[in-house]
Amino acid sequence: MANKIDLGALPPLKALRGFEAATRHQSIRNAADELCLTHPAVSHQVQLIEQALGVELFEQNGRHIASTQEGRILYPYVRAAFESLLEGVEAVRRNAVDKPLRVQTYVTASIRWLARRVPQFIADHPEVNVTLSTCAVEWEFDDVHADVGLVYCEVPPNPKYHWVPLFEYSLFPVCSPEVAARLGPAPKPADLLAQPLVAIYTEVRNWKSWFEAADLTFDPASPYLVVDTLAVALEMALEGQAIALVNGPFVDADLAAGRLVRPVPHKTVCPGEWGLICRKDMKDNLRIRKFIEWMSAHVDAAAA
Repeated sequence: MANKIDLGALPPLKALRGFEAATRHQSIRNAADELCLTHPAVSHQVQLIEQALGVELFEQNGRHIASTQEGRILYPYVRAAFESLLEGVEAVRRNAVDKPLRVQTYVTASIRWLARRVPQFIADHPEVNVTLSTCAVEWEFDDVHADVGLVYCEVPPNPKYHWVPLFEYSLFPVCSPEVAARLGPAPKPADLLAQPLVAIYTEVRNWKSWFEAADLTFDPASPYLVVDTLAVALEMALEGQAIALVNGPFVDADLAAGRLVRPVPHKTVCPGEWGLICRKDMKDNLRIRKFIEWMSAHVDAAAA
């Protein structure tokens, strides 16, 4: 059993909010604005702490205040206590079993892979509600607003995260059957340089990497268009407007149905992997564990 905490030895806890804000801003007025309190109210909170500790925490510096040595000593402890409390509150919120499972990924990964599988996951696990959020720009996993993410990591993620690799980051071109027919019966990677190519602005080097892996210099002769998502690039490829470069299993259904084809077999595998990510301290949460295990099993089954 944990020892009892002597809360009587602490200054008034409510007043510590005023002290933390005043120290961070080095201003009573700015602290009052942040806390939606009056200037005298924050000053009173600081005075309560000073009286409880028998020291001065601020000194007047012209029209401004400055932390005393005692104030500078106290501040990191107060700040750490608030951060620890906030971490605990967030942990409880993340662990709540009746909350929707918040899944975060990129637009294309959502539209062309994850969203197509989530309905079956919900059918298999009707007790788990899912909220799927997407973003068009490059970002890191946001563990405050998401419980689990489907992301690409070029290098292993921070050790505080649990990481489950799903599939490699392989680059290969796709186009419509009509565009492939224009290339002839046995095109080579060099033949693509004369065709309209489309790239994603966060991955503009991918075409260069793909051509270099084929011992070619990337010097396109046709217009080269840059768009914001792979989803847009693939729509252009489906319409026969350009050749797109795919970075994952996002055209499997289109290839199987013949809507898209691979004009040349050459592909290159880049560093890193696509995978599922969550906080390490949340990996045994029932909702998260079910989701990761289900998705991993379906990837393995598809590969087999």
